[in-house]
Amino acid sequence: MENSLRARVRAGDPDAFRHLFDEHASVVHRHAVRMTGNWGTADDIVSLTFLEAWRLRERVLPGDDSLRPWLLGIATNVTRNTARAARRHQAALSRIPPPDPVPDFADEVTQRLADTEELAAAQRALSTMRRGEREVFTLCVWEGLDAATAAEALGVAVGTVRARLSRARKRLRKLTELELRLRIKSGTGNGAGNSEVQRPAVVGQSPGSRRQSARSTQETKR
Repeated sequence: MENSLRARVRAGDPDAFRHLFDEHASVVHRHAVRMTGNWGTADDIVSLTFLEAWRLRERVLPGDDSLRPWLLGIATNVTRNTARAARRHQAALSRIPPPDPVPDFADEVTQRLADTEELAAAQRALSTMRRGEREVFTLCVWEGLDAATAAEALGVAVGTVRARLSRARKRLRKLTELELRLRIKSGTGNGAGNSEVQRPAVVGQSPGSRRQSARSTQETKR
């Protein structure tokens, strides 16, 4: 029972934390990947999130609600801190002469190439938003939290969440329309003898559904 789990987490029960990790680690990792665009960084954020959850366990309130929003709120704060640390680290590295380049032969690079490109496209779209808008968008659109739950996770008012989400959707809509016009103008849309308009990737759409759509289009053309 979730209520029992909350009480056990608050009391520092190791078995309860193992259960909490097994149930929510993948959700936290997915959220971290979408916020950072980097799988390695997301792994670190998962570890830091559950370490922080252990440190803050006594703040868990009684009730029967899921602990998922609480963990996502912690993960969001960890992501902020990680980004600030990364910027400081990068600034320090920029003052050091760069080392000789080392080729990367990892099979994982090839296996994840398509997902990496799609994630990079999503990150370009999200980069047009302010930090608060990015956080609200990932929680409400990608993680499926309602405004009230997202507000609880972020520690802000419900009205703030709704306003940020509205601005985020408007920014993405403008970016999508601009990308579509640019593709048409460059000849990758319905110009230059091509009657089919290639629509830009939708940020909220999963990579698997986009690949399935591409395969269906290729089969139709055959």
